[in-house]
Amino acid sequence: MRVYQTKSGALTGTDFHEVWRKASFIYKMIKKRSKRQPYLRSAYFCKDKIFLGLFWDHLFEKTWPDRLRRLRYFSAAIELIENSRIEPSLKEDPQHSEDTLYRFSGFTKEKELFHVQVKFDQSTLKKYLISIFPGKEEKALR
Repeated sequence: MRVYQTKSGALTGTDFHEVWRKASFIYKMIKKRSKRQPYLRSAYFCKDKIFLGLFWDHLFEKTWPDRLRRLRYFSAAIELIENSRIEPSLKEDPQHSEDTLYRFSGFTKEKELFHVQVKFDQSTLKKYLISIFPGKEEKALR
């Protein structure tokens, strides 16, 4: 498995609200660049847009500790989406057979493994950031 090395680290903080403040600042900067839905341009998808709205819905379905665990990697995930050209693993969405899930892997500045999941909706031809979550170190090859 090839993994992208980011230059940014995990967001620091002792509770959800500290990390949320930093992540929402990054999100607001991205949101200012677009008139409608906030998006990123992905290097892997030939500068196609990846919309961020679904990520926040998915995040707030989780418990408080899980939200904190996932949100720590927000800045690194943004960098990975924008710059990584490494081939992700592909998987068909178990809930919607017409959707494809792309799972990108990356290391933070502190060498922590994390994954970013992007959903490709074939009916609308749009890509959405679904999830960010930490990975298991023993499976990764540095």
